[in-house]
Amino acid sequence: MQPGDRTTMLSRRELLRRTGLGFGSLALAQLMAGEQLLSTSEAATPLNPLAPKLPHFTPRAKHVIHLFMNGGPSHVDTFDPKPELTKRHGQELPFNLRTERKTGAAFRSPYKFTKHGQSGIEVSEIFPHVAECIDDIAVIRSMHGDSPNHEPSLLLTNCGEPRLIRPSMGSWLTYGLGTENQNLPGFISMCPGGYPIQESQNWQAGFLPGVYQGTYIDTKHKEVERLIENIDNKYVSLEQQRRQLDLLAQLNEAHRAERSGDVQLESRIQSFELAYRMQMEAADAFDVSREPKHILDMYGEGTQARQILIARRLVERGVRFVQVWHGQGQPWDNHDDIEQNHRKLAGQCDQAIGALLKDLKARGMLEDTLVIWGGEFGRTPTVELPKEGSNAGKINGRDHNHHGYTMWMAGGGVRGGYVHGATDEFGFAAVENRVHVHDLHATILHLMGFDHEQFTYRYAGRDFRLTDVHGRVVHDLIA
Repeated sequence: MQPGDRTTMLSRRELLRRTGLGFGSLALAQLMAGEQLLSTSEAATPLNPLAPKLPHFTPRAKHVIHLFMNGGPSHVDTFDPKPELTKRHGQELPFNLRTERKTGAAFRSPYKFTKHGQSGIEVSEIFPHVAECIDDIAVIRSMHGDSPNHEPSLLLTNCGEPRLIRPSMGSWLTYGLGTENQNLPGFISMCPGGYPIQESQNWQAGFLPGVYQGTYIDTKHKEVERLIENIDNKYVSLEQQRRQLDLLAQLNEAHRAERSGDVQLESRIQSFELAYRMQMEAADAFDVSREPKHILDMYGEGTQARQILIARRLVERGVRFVQVWHGQGQPWDNHDDIEQNHRKLAGQCDQAIGALLKDLKARGMLEDTLVIWGGEFGRTPTVELPKEGSNAGKINGRDHNHHGYTMWMAGGGVRGGYVHGATDEFGFAAVENRVHVHDLHATILHLMGFDHEQFTYRYAGRDFRLTDVHGRVVHDLIA
């Protein structure tokens, strides 16, 4: 340094003056990120990939609760009444049904449909509590997919691709939006009694960083310690764990510095931090006993009531995407005894679903929470003929049907009290205002603030998206 050169010599006051503004900027950035006032690139740094981020445009919804009816509920027995099917019961229908298995004559619904609400939408008697909320629901009676088989249809519905490894819808949204609560996972999938068909692929991150994969919770358990393994460390205090993680973070950081861009390593590091933070908040979020009695009574009893109530508690705490599975163990895949089984399955979840919609609305949360109901396909309007291994020789059930089925959405900017599209007079195929699964995904992304054609992730030399190269936004479903 030459005499009089002060470029590298700072007084203590000068040093504080120059760096003090930087500390203020860091604090401001943290506050703005928490309020989602920064752009995606500013709010989400490599150190926190789950920080809140802004979508392409102002969203109608900020959270999603996906009620997944595993196995394929029958649309003609739930939300798509077919009087002509009743008239032609037992008769051969005038067209060839392209189904997975051989089916026979027309098979009427054993349930009565009744009009509800100011909209007068007809709903099956097995969903009386959902029917009470029909004016908040958009019923899509013209869904269609690509395959009559469970495996590809599950992956198409959840990941937008029936065969190849692709990120799930929850992973895409968590990647695009981050999450509002850094002490809980951004994407949680609750499935009681173990994994469904295709297992964790239904909530996979695919080629996205692993931090965006759904966190699986087995909600058959009631105790928080069994819901989430190792949530309570009885041997090391939180302070001691923090010191251990700080040391581990230093070692991981040195390791990562030598392996720039290793997303799997980054995901593991984030998992350590999230597991630590969850000890402080997960116990509260999953403990429904903390709810007042009138709320518990409103949702009802049983596993489905409990996990649907947990879904509301998670969304209330800022979790971005919550998937609730119903039908594991005894799925909606009723190849026989459909009258008995569909009534039983609906009875397990109807009260809680109705309570969820009413509860969200009462709390002012339905406006920005999108609720989605449906399975991977529907069922045939014709009876399934006996075949070994599928229906135990009975002639009182329905086969898989991807040509036409029903899903519904509520809240989050959805046009309530509205029926979109239609299947033919028998309920076999979507014929009016048809909605493919890709179209549904495009519409969901639109409600969450994304242009599905621009919402991409570059992998293996190309830009991928949830809707692949398909999909259109169904604007009629949006209020």
